[in-house]
Amino acid sequence: MHEGRGAQEGILAELKSHHMDYVPVTTLHGNQIYLLARMLAHNLGRGLQMIAHPRQCKFTAKCTALWAFEGLGTLQSKLIQRADRLLRPAGKLILSMNSNETVERELSHYLDALKATA
Repeated sequence: MHEGRGAQEGILAELKSHHMDYVPVTTLHGNQIYLLARMLAHNLGRGLQMIAHPRQCKFTAKCTALWAFEGLGTLQSKLIQRADRLLRPAGKLILSMNSNETVERELSHYLDALKATA
């Protein structure tokens, strides 16, 4: 119907939901740093998903979005906002997580994809 042009609306909605329309301080430089940090987080999340997952479709008039992205908030709640502990046994820093095979599989998938590109 719209030949794939609706994908941009989803991007703008996601940016607004992650406080890209928020002005945190009263100084220009503080707001610029905040905006750049949020943009960097957004772009890193998108880049990570592009590395880890194959394209969903070929570029055609009907399918212009090549990847089906999860929102940054979804990634954050699935992978980062977990009940974890940082431990230091024998001087080596270790992230201890509860036993969840789905999260372990997804984290391993992202880490393996990053190692393959390095």
